[in-house]
Amino acid sequence: MRVLELWRHPVKSLQGERLEEAAIVPDGLAGDREWGIRDKATGNVLTGRREPLLLLASSRLLADGRPEMKLPDGRRLTGATTETDAALSDWLGRNVALVPCNEPGRRVAEVFADATDDTSPAFEFTLADGHFVDTFPLLLLTTASLRQGAREHPAGVWDVRRFRPNVLIDVDGTGWVEDDWSGKRVRVGDVALDAQARCERCTMVTRPQPGLERDLDVYRTLARGHSATFGVWSSVQTPGVVRVGDDVVV
Repeated sequence: MRVLELWRHPVKSLQGERLEEAAIVPDGLAGDREWGIRDKATGNVLTGRREPLLLLASSRLLADGRPEMKLPDGRRLTGATTETDAALSDWLGRNVALVPCNEPGRRVAEVFADATDDTSPAFEFTLADGHFVDTFPLLLLTTASLRQGAREHPAGVWDVRRFRPNVLIDVDGTGWVEDDWSGKRVRVGDVALDAQARCERCTMVTRPQPGLERDLDVYRTLARGHSATFGVWSSVQTPGVVRVGDDVVV
């Protein structure tokens, strides 16, 4: 097994950027989900679950650590400024602000009760401490699982961008390989991770993105045959640098 792709998502729920190498710090991948877009009226951090427009924009980190965002209309926004907040508010049609993950305030987001029905009731959940992640610091996914999903729903596009892992691991064959990793140590190059739990999925995997159409059957396939899980959440045991091509050993 080896690292095939590394992904960083600087702004929560915006499209991310592929990296050739990444620093793994105690609370995750450096620069990953370090920023979020907060609704000023509710104090909630917006996600693509309740605000699908977010997945139509992209984000990357500049050399100075500031996020740069590209909106669907081509506008580029840099850093947390009043101009950025005004442009985001205009785009989303609500009063919002770009905030860092270490800013005091509510760490709450919302999810629909039914992942295939945007008219179903929404309920709140609290984001994990540190970066704006849902549960644990890092998400691992294998190519074997992507192929398994495609086998069960061949009409769907099982593009890695739907599932937003930090590390995509190349594994031969098919099957939900990473299901058996929970409770085990995963070594990625010189970095040691502790696989914690299978990642429970939601409406995010169904959302449209540039080049990807909305597909409710992606979620339905996972719910029907795999308890609506995909990938494995992990915590950091030994920080370091990981690179595309690094060996992965469980």
